[in-house]
Order: sequence, then C-alpha cells, then structure tokens
Amino acid sequence: MYERRIYRNLVKSEDLIKFEVIVKETDLLIRSERDFSREAKDSVLKYRHQLETYIAANPLFERSLVPIEEIPHLPNIIKEMVRASNLTGVGPMASVAGAIAQSVSEDLLQLSNEVIVENGGDIYLATSKERIVGIYAGDSPLSLKVGIVIEPKDSPIGICTSSGTVGHSLSFGRADAVCVLSKSAALADAAATAIGNIIREKKDIECGLERAQEIEGVSSVLIIVGDKMGAWGDIRLMKL
Repeated sequence: MYERRIYRNLVKSEDLIKFEVIVKETDLLIRSERDFSREAKDSVLKYRHQLETYIAANPLFERSLVPIEEIPHLPNIIKEMVRASNLTGVGPMASVAGAIAQSVSEDLLQLSNEVIVENGGDIYLATSKERIVGIYAGDSPLSLKVGIVIEPKDSPIGICTSSGTVGHSLSFGRADAVCVLSKSAALADAAATAIGNIIREKKDIECGLERAQEIEGVSSVLIIVGDKMGAWGDIRLMKL
C-alpha cells in the first residue's frame, strides 16, 4: 500500500538495522543496532497474548469508545491503556498501537542502546543522536514538508499521529494530522485520537491545541488541517 510505504520512511535512521515483525494485525517496523527479529516477535506474541486473553474475558475493553473502570492486577500494557483512556476520555483501544510499540521497544532496549518501533505510524523512539520525524498528512500541502526534531535528551518518547483523512483508524474529526508527543506512547496515541475527534475544519486547530494542554502527560502537539498548522508545547520543528 502506498500510504504504508510512506509511513515506513518517516524517521531518518540509516545508521540502524531495519526489520519488520508482523503478527496478525500487528505490523511493526523496527530499527535497532542489530537485527532482533526473533526477540521482537517473541515480545509481540507476549503482549498480544495478554491483550487477547483480557479481551476474551472482558469484551467491553475492545468495544468501548469511552473510558472503562480500572480493576486490580492488570498486566502493565493493559493498565497503561486504561490509564491513557481515563486521561483522554476515549476508549482504551485508541491507545493500542502506541502501547504495543512502547512495550516491544522497552523489551528490545535490554539488547540495544537505540530502538525505534513504528506501529501503523505510531512511534516509540529511544535514541542517542538527533532524529527527524516527518509528518505525513495525506493530501495536505504540508504533508512531508514538516519534521519534528527529537534530541537524545527528549528520548525515549512516544510520537503518535491520528488522522481523519488518512488510514483506517477511527476518528470523528477531519484533521489531516494530529501528532502528539508524550513519554507514554499509549497516552500519545489516545490523546491524538481525542484531539483529532474535535477538529473538523481549520478554525478548530486552536481548540485542539487547548485540548492538548488539558491532558496530563502530553508534552506537545502538532495539528495540520489543509494548508494550516498549529503547534503547542516543547516541540522543535524543521522544514523538510
């Protein structure tokens, strides 16, 4: 798919080894110091098993579009998804791509000093050098014209994007791109969805920026609608 190929080239990382891990719906592009395909697949299988087992016993977790009540003794990945859901007001599955990206990355960081995991355009990045993350915004004239600069002191960090015009993820808005940065990739993923849901035209960008400031744990946001862009927070942009 054309869009998929674009997503796969958003991060400049020619110095790292690149490999893919695909398990059912989970499709990861991973960059690290060596090819850890086997270890990454084992990690994906572990977290998918935790999610699938929990969903089988609690089907509402998968279906709900609003936060659900947290119960004790949850696996860490599910606990983080529930936390992100409650902080942002969206359903817990809005955070699943970011949560898996971060969980797998944290496992691989035991083997590699640098790891970048991309899951459907949602990224968890741990780096020792400056990286540029390009922003894909569909048919917007700003698509792939703007990059976010990530410095080592900023990482590890989640960089997650929601769109109402690109891809198959559920969004009630029409933003071309809402990109959120947070130390929690699950939170960044859920927050991008929550902010994207309220943006239907260019004039809503300001409302989106205000919404981002209300979400605890969000460090910055970039919103693109057509030929207009707005940003808030600790974010450094560059022209690509």
